[in-house]
Amino acid sequence: MSAMRTDYLGFVQRLHREHGDLVRMQLFTEDAWDLMAPDLVREALVAQADKLVRWQRGVDVFAELFGRSVLVTEGPTWQRQRRMLLPAFTPKRVEGYASLMVDAAQRALDEAVPPGASQARIDIDAWWTEVTMDVIMRTLFSDASRGRSKAAAWASQTLIETAFRQMFWPVTLPDWLPLPGKRAKRRALRTLRQLVQQQIDARRARLAIDPAATGDDLLGRLLALRDETTGQALDEREVFDQCMVSFQAGHETTASALTWWSGLVATHPDIAERLHAEVDDALAGERPAPQHVARLPWLVASLKEAMRLYPPVSALMTRRTLAPIQVGGQTIPAGAMVRVSPWVLHRDPRWFDEPQRFAPGRFLDGAPPVPKGAWIPFGIGPRVCLGQHFAMLEMTLLATMLLQRYTLRPIDGEPSGSPQQTITLRPRGGLPLMIAKRHDARRGPGMPHGERIAGRDA
Repeated sequence: MSAMRTDYLGFVQRLHREHGDLVRMQLFTEDAWDLMAPDLVREALVAQADKLVRWQRGVDVFAELFGRSVLVTEGPTWQRQRRMLLPAFTPKRVEGYASLMVDAAQRALDEAVPPGASQARIDIDAWWTEVTMDVIMRTLFSDASRGRSKAAAWASQTLIETAFRQMFWPVTLPDWLPLPGKRAKRRALRTLRQLVQQQIDARRARLAIDPAATGDDLLGRLLALRDETTGQALDEREVFDQCMVSFQAGHETTASALTWWSGLVATHPDIAERLHAEVDDALAGERPAPQHVARLPWLVASLKEAMRLYPPVSALMTRRTLAPIQVGGQTIPAGAMVRVSPWVLHRDPRWFDEPQRFAPGRFLDGAPPVPKGAWIPFGIGPRVCLGQHFAMLEMTLLATMLLQRYTLRPIDGEPSGSPQQTITLRPRGGLPLMIAKRHDARRGPGMPHGERIAGRDA
Protein backbone atom coordinates (compact mmCIF):
# COMPACT_ATOMS: atom_id res chain seq x y z
CA MET A 1 0.00 0.00 0.00
CA SER A 2 2.84 2.40 0.79
CA ALA A 3 4.34 1.78 -2.68
CA MET A 4 1.00 2.72 -4.25
CA ARG A 5 0.77 5.90 -2.21
CA THR A 6 4.36 7.10 -2.74
CA ASP A 7 4.82 6.16 -6.43
CA TYR A 8 1.57 4.98 -7.95
CA LEU A 9 2.75 5.31 -11.55
CA GLY A 10 5.88 3.27 -10.92
CA PHE A 11 3.78 0.72 -9.04
CA VAL A 12 1.31 0.11 -11.90
CA GLN A 13 4.13 -0.03 -14.47
CA ARG A 14 5.89 -2.74 -12.44
CA LEU A 15 2.57 -4.55 -12.04
CA HIS A 16 2.10 -4.59 -15.80
CA ARG A 17 5.69 -5.56 -16.56
CA GLU A 18 5.69 -8.46 -14.10
CA HIS A 19 2.12 -9.77 -14.43
CA GLY A 20 0.70 -8.80 -17.82
CA ASP A 21 -2.44 -7.10 -19.12
CA LEU A 22 -5.00 -8.47 -16.63
CA VAL A 23 -3.88 -8.46 -13.02
CA ARG A 24 -5.82 -9.53 -9.96
CA MET A 25 -4.62 -8.58 -6.49
CA GLN A 26 -5.94 -8.45 -2.95
CA LEU A 27 -5.87 -5.02 -1.28
CA PHE A 28 -6.93 -5.63 2.31
CA THR A 29 -10.57 -6.66 1.79
CA GLU A 30 -10.70 -5.47 -1.83
CA ASP A 31 -10.64 -7.75 -4.88
CA ALA A 32 -8.85 -5.45 -7.35
CA TRP A 33 -8.42 -6.04 -11.10
CA ASP A 34 -6.13 -3.91 -13.29
CA LEU A 35 -6.91 -3.71 -17.01
CA MET A 36 -3.81 -2.74 -18.99
CA ALA A 37 -4.68 -3.33 -22.66
CA PRO A 38 -7.09 -1.35 -24.90
CA ASP A 39 -9.30 -4.31 -25.75
CA LEU A 40 -9.76 -5.17 -22.08
CA VAL A 41 -10.56 -1.56 -21.20
CA ARG A 42 -13.20 -1.34 -23.93
CA GLU A 43 -14.61 -4.74 -23.02
CA ALA A 44 -15.28 -3.52 -19.50
CA LEU A 45 -15.85 0.26 -19.59
CA VAL A 46 -17.70 0.39 -22.92
CA ALA A 47 -19.38 -2.95 -23.61
CA GLN A 48 -20.36 -3.62 -19.98
CA ALA A 49 -20.61 -0.09 -18.62
CA ASP A 50 -24.12 -0.78 -17.30
CA LYS A 51 -22.63 -3.23 -14.81
CA LEU A 52 -20.14 -0.73 -13.41
CA VAL A 53 -20.36 2.24 -11.05
CA ARG A 54 -17.79 4.66 -9.74
CA TRP A 55 -15.56 3.44 -6.92
CA GLN A 56 -17.41 4.47 -3.77
CA ARG A 57 -14.38 5.78 -1.90
CA GLY A 58 -13.56 8.13 -4.76
CA VAL A 59 -17.20 9.21 -4.91
CA ASP A 60 -17.25 9.92 -1.17
CA VAL A 61 -14.05 11.99 -1.30
CA PHE A 62 -15.13 14.09 -4.30
CA ALA A 63 -18.70 14.51 -3.08
CA GLU A 64 -17.49 15.87 0.25
CA LEU A 65 -15.23 18.40 -1.44
CA PHE A 66 -17.13 19.33 -4.59
CA GLY A 67 -20.72 18.20 -4.04
CA ARG A 68 -22.88 15.66 -5.84
CA SER A 69 -22.22 16.81 -9.37
CA VAL A 70 -22.30 14.83 -12.61
CA LEU A 71 -18.75 13.77 -11.74
CA VAL A 72 -19.91 11.44 -8.96
CA THR A 73 -23.64 10.73 -9.28
CA GLU A 74 -24.95 7.41 -10.58
CA GLY A 75 -28.10 5.91 -12.08
CA PRO A 76 -31.11 8.08 -12.97
CA THR A 77 -29.64 11.16 -11.22
CA TRP A 78 -26.46 10.97 -13.32
CA GLN A 79 -28.42 10.29 -16.52
CA ARG A 80 -30.64 13.33 -15.89
CA GLN A 81 -27.71 15.62 -15.04
CA ARG A 82 -25.64 14.53 -18.02
CA ARG A 83 -28.60 14.83 -20.40
CA MET A 84 -29.24 18.36 -19.19
CA LEU A 85 -25.59 19.46 -19.20
CA LEU A 86 -24.58 17.99 -22.55
CA PRO A 87 -26.02 20.85 -24.69
CA ALA A 88 -23.84 23.34 -22.78
CA PHE A 89 -20.67 21.51 -23.87
CA THR A 90 -21.25 20.75 -27.55
CA PRO A 91 -18.44 21.91 -29.89
CA LYS A 92 -20.66 24.69 -31.28
CA ARG A 93 -21.65 25.94 -27.83
CA VAL A 94 -18.07 25.79 -26.56
CA GLU A 95 -16.93 28.03 -29.41
CA GLY A 96 -18.99 30.77 -27.77
CA TYR A 97 -16.54 30.81 -24.86
CA ALA A 98 -13.49 31.34 -27.10
CA SER A 99 -13.27 35.12 -26.72
CA LEU A 100 -13.42 34.79 -22.92
CA MET A 101 -10.58 32.25 -23.06
CA VAL A 102 -8.47 34.52 -25.23
CA ASP A 103 -9.13 37.55 -23.01
CA ALA A 104 -7.90 35.65 -19.96
CA ALA A 105 -4.73 34.48 -21.71
CA GLN A 106 -4.05 37.95 -23.12
CA ARG A 107 -3.67 39.48 -19.67
CA ALA A 108 -1.37 36.72 -18.46
CA LEU A 109 0.79 36.89 -21.58
CA ASP A 110 1.08 40.66 -21.30
CA GLU A 111 2.54 40.22 -17.81
CA ALA A 112 4.68 37.09 -18.37
CA VAL A 113 7.81 39.17 -19.03
CA PRO A 114 8.30 42.44 -17.12
CA PRO A 115 8.42 45.72 -19.07
CA GLY A 116 11.85 46.38 -20.52
CA ALA A 117 12.94 42.75 -20.26
CA SER A 118 13.30 40.30 -23.11
CA GLN A 119 12.86 37.13 -21.12
CA ALA A 120 12.00 35.82 -17.68
CA ARG A 121 12.24 32.71 -15.58
CA ILE A 122 8.80 31.37 -14.65
CA ASP A 123 7.39 28.26 -13.06
CA ILE A 124 5.26 27.23 -16.02
CA ASP A 125 3.15 24.93 -13.84
CA ALA A 126 2.08 27.70 -11.47
CA TRP A 127 1.69 30.11 -14.39
CA TRP A 128 -0.66 27.87 -16.38
CA THR A 129 -2.64 27.11 -13.22
CA GLU A 130 -3.37 30.81 -12.75
CA VAL A 131 -4.14 31.34 -16.45
CA THR A 132 -6.60 28.44 -16.65
CA MET A 133 -8.25 29.49 -13.40
CA ASP A 134 -8.69 32.96 -14.90
CA VAL A 135 -10.26 31.27 -17.94
CA ILE A 136 -12.72 29.27 -15.84
CA MET A 137 -13.62 32.34 -13.76
CA ARG A 138 -14.46 34.24 -16.95
CA THR A 139 -16.26 31.41 -18.74
CA LEU A 140 -18.17 30.32 -15.64
CA PHE A 141 -19.00 33.69 -14.10
CA SER A 142 -17.80 36.41 -16.54
CA ASP A 143 -15.54 37.44 -13.65
CA ALA A 144 -12.20 39.02 -14.60
CA SER A 145 -11.01 39.67 -11.04
CA ARG A 146 -7.38 38.59 -10.70
CA GLY A 147 -7.62 38.45 -6.90
CA ARG A 148 -10.50 36.00 -6.92
CA SER A 149 -8.79 33.86 -9.57
CA LYS A 150 -5.66 33.52 -7.44
CA ALA A 151 -7.68 32.62 -4.35
CA ALA A 152 -9.73 30.08 -6.27
CA ALA A 153 -6.59 28.53 -7.79
CA TRP A 154 -5.01 28.08 -4.35
CA ALA A 155 -8.20 26.62 -2.89
CA SER A 156 -8.75 24.21 -5.77
CA GLN A 157 -5.15 22.98 -5.72
CA THR A 158 -5.30 22.47 -1.96
CA LEU A 159 -8.48 20.40 -2.26
CA ILE A 160 -7.06 18.28 -5.09
CA GLU A 161 -4.03 17.40 -2.96
CA THR A 162 -6.36 16.66 -0.05
CA ALA A 163 -8.54 14.40 -2.19
CA PHE A 164 -5.56 12.32 -3.32
CA ARG A 165 -4.38 11.74 0.26
CA GLN A 166 -7.87 10.77 1.39
CA MET A 167 -8.25 8.22 -1.42
CA PHE A 168 -5.86 5.88 0.39
CA TRP A 169 -7.73 5.90 3.70
CA PRO A 170 -10.89 3.84 4.34
CA VAL A 171 -12.71 6.81 5.89
CA THR A 172 -12.30 10.59 6.08
CA LEU A 173 -11.48 11.76 9.57
CA PRO A 174 -13.45 14.79 10.86
CA ASP A 175 -12.10 18.13 9.72
CA TRP A 176 -12.14 19.57 13.24
CA LEU A 177 -9.34 17.23 14.34
CA PRO A 178 -5.96 18.98 14.82
CA LEU A 179 -4.25 16.94 12.09
CA PRO A 180 -1.82 18.02 9.34
CA GLY A 181 -3.64 19.54 6.38
CA LYS A 182 -7.03 19.89 8.09
CA ARG A 183 -6.71 23.63 8.66
CA ALA A 184 -5.75 24.25 5.01
CA LYS A 185 -8.61 22.03 3.85
CA ARG A 186 -11.15 23.96 5.95
CA ARG A 187 -9.87 27.28 4.65
CA ALA A 188 -9.86 26.07 1.02
CA LEU A 189 -13.41 24.72 1.26
CA ARG A 190 -14.62 27.94 2.83
CA THR A 191 -12.89 30.05 0.16
CA LEU A 192 -14.30 28.10 -2.77
CA ARG A 193 -17.82 27.69 -1.39
CA GLN A 194 -18.12 31.38 -0.51
CA LEU A 195 -16.85 32.44 -3.93
CA VAL A 196 -19.31 30.19 -5.77
CA GLN A 197 -22.27 31.12 -3.59
CA GLN A 198 -21.56 34.85 -3.95
CA GLN A 199 -21.52 34.54 -7.74
CA ILE A 200 -24.76 32.55 -7.82
CA ASP A 201 -26.50 34.93 -5.38
CA ALA A 202 -25.43 37.96 -7.42
CA ARG A 203 -26.72 36.39 -10.64
CA ARG A 204 -30.06 35.41 -9.09
CA ALA A 205 -30.42 38.95 -7.73
CA ARG A 206 -29.97 40.33 -11.26
CA LEU A 207 -32.45 37.81 -12.62
CA ALA A 208 -35.02 38.91 -10.05
CA ILE A 209 -34.82 42.40 -11.58
CA ASP A 210 -34.44 41.30 -15.19
CA PRO A 211 -35.44 37.67 -15.94
CA ALA A 212 -33.64 37.87 -19.29
CA ALA A 213 -30.26 38.68 -17.68
CA THR A 214 -29.02 35.08 -17.49
CA GLY A 215 -25.75 35.91 -19.25
CA ASP A 216 -23.79 34.03 -21.92
CA ASP A 217 -21.37 32.40 -19.51
CA LEU A 218 -21.59 28.86 -18.15
CA LEU A 219 -23.48 29.91 -15.01
CA GLY A 220 -26.10 31.53 -17.23
CA ARG A 221 -26.39 28.33 -19.22
CA LEU A 222 -26.71 26.25 -16.04
CA LEU A 223 -29.52 28.47 -14.76
CA ALA A 224 -31.30 28.33 -18.11
CA LEU A 225 -31.09 24.55 -18.57
CA ARG A 226 -34.34 22.60 -18.66
CA ASP A 227 -34.81 18.84 -18.77
CA GLU A 228 -36.17 18.06 -22.24
CA THR A 229 -38.49 15.38 -20.85
CA THR A 230 -39.83 17.08 -17.70
CA GLY A 231 -39.08 20.78 -18.24
CA GLN A 232 -37.43 20.95 -14.82
CA ALA A 233 -34.42 23.15 -14.12
CA LEU A 234 -31.39 22.16 -12.08
CA ASP A 235 -32.21 22.77 -8.44
CA GLU A 236 -30.19 25.22 -6.34
CA ARG A 237 -27.91 22.55 -4.91
CA GLU A 238 -27.21 21.08 -8.34
CA VAL A 239 -26.26 24.49 -9.76
CA PHE A 240 -23.93 25.06 -6.80
CA ASP A 241 -22.34 21.61 -7.09
CA GLN A 242 -21.81 21.87 -10.86
CA CYS A 243 -20.07 25.22 -10.33
CA MET A 244 -17.89 23.73 -7.60
CA VAL A 245 -16.73 20.84 -9.74
CA SER A 246 -16.15 23.18 -12.69
CA PHE A 247 -13.30 24.77 -10.75
CA GLN A 248 -11.64 21.39 -10.42
CA ALA A 249 -12.44 19.85 -13.81
CA GLY A 250 -12.43 23.15 -15.72
CA HIS A 251 -8.90 24.25 -15.00
CA GLU A 252 -6.89 21.55 -13.23
CA THR A 253 -6.60 19.05 -16.08
CA THR A 254 -6.05 21.78 -18.68
CA ALA A 255 -3.27 23.35 -16.61
CA SER A 256 -1.62 19.94 -16.25
CA ALA A 257 -1.74 19.27 -20.00
CA LEU A 258 -0.39 22.72 -20.93
CA THR A 259 2.40 22.44 -18.36
CA TRP A 260 3.72 19.18 -19.78
CA TRP A 261 3.24 20.41 -23.35
CA SER A 262 5.31 23.51 -22.54
CA GLY A 263 8.09 21.42 -21.05
CA LEU A 264 8.17 19.15 -24.11
CA VAL A 265 8.19 22.07 -26.55
CA ALA A 266 11.01 23.72 -24.58
CA THR A 267 13.18 20.60 -24.82
CA HIS A 268 12.44 19.84 -28.50
CA PRO A 269 13.57 22.93 -30.46
CA ASP A 270 13.00 21.26 -33.83
CA ILE A 271 9.34 20.67 -33.02
CA ALA A 272 9.06 24.14 -31.48
CA GLU A 273 10.35 25.69 -34.71
CA ARG A 274 7.74 23.83 -36.72
CA LEU A 275 4.98 24.92 -34.32
CA HIS A 276 6.05 28.57 -34.49
CA ALA A 277 6.03 28.45 -38.27
CA GLU A 278 2.59 26.86 -38.40
CA VAL A 279 1.10 29.41 -36.00
CA ASP A 280 2.69 32.32 -37.89
CA ASP A 281 1.39 31.09 -41.23
CA ALA A 282 -2.10 30.20 -39.98
CA LEU A 283 -2.78 33.39 -38.02
CA ALA A 284 -0.48 36.03 -39.54
CA GLY A 285 -0.54 37.88 -36.22
CA GLU A 286 -4.31 37.72 -35.80
CA ARG A 287 -6.04 37.01 -32.50
CA PRO A 288 -6.77 33.24 -32.42
CA ALA A 289 -10.35 32.08 -32.81
CA PRO A 290 -12.12 28.72 -33.31
CA GLN A 291 -11.91 28.98 -37.10
CA HIS A 292 -8.10 28.88 -36.89
CA VAL A 293 -8.00 25.45 -35.24
CA ALA A 294 -8.35 23.57 -38.55
CA ARG A 295 -5.22 25.36 -39.79
CA LEU A 296 -3.14 24.15 -36.82
CA PRO A 297 -2.83 20.37 -37.24
CA TRP A 298 0.71 20.18 -35.84
CA LEU A 299 -0.20 22.20 -32.77
CA VAL A 300 -3.28 20.09 -32.05
CA ALA A 301 -1.21 16.93 -32.61
CA SER A 302 1.48 18.19 -30.22
CA LEU A 303 -1.13 18.73 -27.50
CA LYS A 304 -2.52 15.23 -28.02
CA GLU A 305 0.98 13.76 -27.91
CA ALA A 306 1.73 15.67 -24.69
CA MET A 307 -1.42 14.16 -23.17
CA ARG A 308 -0.27 10.73 -24.32
CA LEU A 309 3.07 11.04 -22.55
CA TYR A 310 1.64 12.87 -19.54
CA PRO A 311 -2.11 12.23 -19.31
CA PRO A 312 -3.62 14.71 -16.81
CA VAL A 313 -5.53 11.87 -15.14
CA SER A 314 -2.87 9.19 -15.30
CA ALA A 315 -4.38 6.61 -12.97
CA LEU A 316 -7.09 5.88 -10.43
CA MET A 317 -9.88 5.51 -13.02
CA THR A 318 -11.66 3.00 -10.79
CA ARG A 319 -15.04 1.26 -11.04
CA ARG A 320 -17.01 -1.22 -8.92
CA THR A 321 -18.77 -4.17 -10.56
CA LEU A 322 -22.50 -4.45 -9.81
CA ALA A 323 -22.64 -7.91 -11.40
CA PRO A 324 -20.08 -10.39 -12.77
CA ILE A 325 -18.46 -9.29 -16.03
CA GLN A 326 -16.38 -11.18 -18.59
CA VAL A 327 -13.04 -9.56 -19.47
CA GLY A 328 -10.26 -11.25 -21.39
CA GLY A 329 -11.86 -14.63 -20.89
CA GLN A 330 -11.89 -14.16 -17.11
CA THR A 331 -14.88 -13.60 -14.84
CA ILE A 332 -14.57 -10.53 -12.66
CA PRO A 333 -17.04 -11.07 -9.80
CA ALA A 334 -19.64 -8.65 -8.51
CA GLY A 335 -18.28 -6.20 -5.96
CA ALA A 336 -14.75 -6.17 -7.39
CA MET A 337 -12.68 -3.06 -8.11
CA VAL A 338 -11.74 -2.51 -11.77
CA ARG A 339 -8.85 -0.11 -12.33
CA VAL A 340 -7.55 1.55 -15.51
CA SER A 341 -4.27 3.50 -15.75
CA PRO A 342 -3.88 5.68 -18.87
CA TRP A 343 -0.19 6.10 -17.93
CA VAL A 344 0.38 2.41 -18.71
CA LEU A 345 -1.80 2.31 -21.83
CA HIS A 346 -0.23 5.44 -23.32
CA ARG A 347 3.35 4.19 -22.90
CA ASP A 348 2.92 0.66 -24.20
CA PRO A 349 5.25 -0.03 -27.20
CA ARG A 350 2.63 -2.33 -28.71
CA TRP A 351 0.43 0.68 -29.46
CA PHE A 352 3.02 3.48 -29.75
CA ASP A 353 6.38 3.01 -31.43
CA GLU A 354 9.20 4.40 -29.25
CA PRO A 355 6.66 5.33 -26.58
CA GLN A 356 9.04 7.56 -24.58
CA ARG A 357 9.63 9.83 -27.59
CA PHE A 358 7.72 13.09 -28.12
CA ALA A 359 6.41 12.58 -31.65
CA PRO A 360 3.34 14.69 -32.53
CA GLY A 361 3.21 13.11 -35.99
CA ARG A 362 1.46 10.13 -34.41
CA PHE A 363 -1.73 12.21 -34.31
CA LEU A 364 -1.64 13.73 -37.78
CA ASP A 365 -4.00 12.64 -40.54
CA GLY A 366 -2.44 9.80 -42.47
CA ALA A 367 -0.52 8.38 -39.50
CA PRO A 368 -1.24 4.77 -38.48
CA PRO A 369 -4.46 4.76 -36.44
CA VAL A 370 -4.17 4.52 -32.67
CA PRO A 371 -6.09 1.47 -31.38
CA LYS A 372 -9.36 2.43 -29.71
CA GLY A 373 -8.83 2.50 -25.98
CA ALA A 374 -5.05 3.04 -26.20
CA TRP A 375 -5.33 6.88 -25.88
CA ILE A 376 -7.89 7.94 -23.29
CA PRO A 377 -6.90 11.29 -21.72
CA PHE A 378 -10.58 12.20 -21.40
CA GLY A 379 -11.73 8.77 -20.24
CA ILE A 380 -13.76 6.24 -22.17
CA GLY A 381 -17.30 4.91 -22.33
CA PRO A 382 -20.53 6.62 -21.25
CA ARG A 383 -18.69 8.68 -18.63
CA VAL A 384 -16.20 10.21 -21.05
CA CYS A 385 -15.40 13.79 -19.99
CA LEU A 386 -18.22 16.24 -20.73
CA GLY A 387 -15.73 19.07 -21.10
CA GLN A 388 -13.34 17.51 -23.61
CA HIS A 389 -14.31 19.93 -26.43
CA PHE A 390 -13.98 22.86 -24.03
CA ALA A 391 -10.55 21.63 -22.92
CA MET A 392 -9.20 21.02 -26.44
CA LEU A 393 -10.34 24.44 -27.67
CA GLU A 394 -8.93 26.17 -24.59
CA MET A 395 -5.58 24.41 -24.84
CA THR A 396 -5.29 25.13 -28.56
CA LEU A 397 -6.11 28.84 -28.23
CA LEU A 398 -3.83 29.36 -25.22
CA ALA A 399 -0.92 27.44 -26.73
CA THR A 400 -1.31 29.39 -29.97
CA MET A 401 -1.12 32.71 -28.14
CA LEU A 402 1.99 31.63 -26.27
CA LEU A 403 3.71 30.53 -29.50
CA GLN A 404 2.79 33.78 -31.24
CA ARG A 405 4.67 35.84 -28.70
CA TYR A 406 7.27 33.73 -26.89
CA THR A 407 9.76 30.91 -27.13
CA LEU A 408 10.40 28.45 -24.32
CA ARG A 409 13.61 26.76 -23.24
CA PRO A 410 14.79 24.75 -20.24
CA ILE A 411 17.06 26.17 -17.57
CA ASP A 412 20.30 24.37 -16.81
CA GLY A 413 20.48 23.07 -13.26
CA GLU A 414 16.75 23.44 -12.63
CA PRO A 415 14.33 20.54 -12.00
CA SER A 416 13.19 18.89 -15.23
CA GLY A 417 9.79 18.05 -13.77
CA SER A 418 9.54 14.46 -12.56
CA PRO A 419 5.89 13.35 -12.68
CA GLN A 420 4.00 13.39 -9.39
CA GLN A 421 0.59 11.73 -9.32
CA THR A 422 -2.09 13.38 -7.23
CA ILE A 423 -5.56 13.49 -8.73
CA THR A 424 -3.89 15.03 -11.77
CA LEU A 425 -0.31 14.65 -12.98
CA ARG A 426 1.94 17.55 -12.03
CA PRO A 427 5.72 18.09 -12.04
CA ARG A 428 7.19 17.57 -8.60
CA GLY A 429 8.39 20.93 -7.31
CA GLY A 430 7.11 22.82 -10.35
CA LEU A 431 8.66 23.24 -13.80
CA PRO A 432 10.90 26.31 -14.21
CA LEU A 433 11.37 27.45 -17.81
CA MET A 434 12.79 30.48 -19.55
CA ILE A 435 10.20 32.36 -21.57
CA ALA A 436 11.58 34.82 -24.16
CA LYS A 437 9.94 37.38 -26.40
CA ARG A 438 9.95 36.69 -30.11
CA HIS A 439 11.52 39.51 -32.09
CA ASP A 440 9.19 39.13 -35.07
CA ALA A 441 6.32 36.66 -35.11
CA ARG A 442 6.62 36.37 -38.89
CA ARG A 443 10.36 35.65 -38.90
CA GLY A 444 10.83 33.58 -35.76
CA PRO A 445 12.38 34.17 -32.34
CA GLY A 446 14.80 36.90 -31.56
CA MET A 447 15.83 39.33 -28.84
CA PRO A 448 16.20 43.08 -29.42
CA HIS A 449 19.65 44.37 -28.48
CA GLY A 450 20.06 45.93 -25.06
CA GLU A 451 17.10 44.40 -23.24
CA ARG A 452 17.73 43.02 -19.78
CA ILE A 453 16.79 39.57 -18.51
CA ALA A 454 14.22 39.26 -15.73
CA GLY A 455 14.71 36.63 -13.06
CA ARG A 456 17.61 34.20 -13.19
CA ASP A 457 19.17 33.40 -16.55
CA ALA A 458 20.03 29.91 -17.72
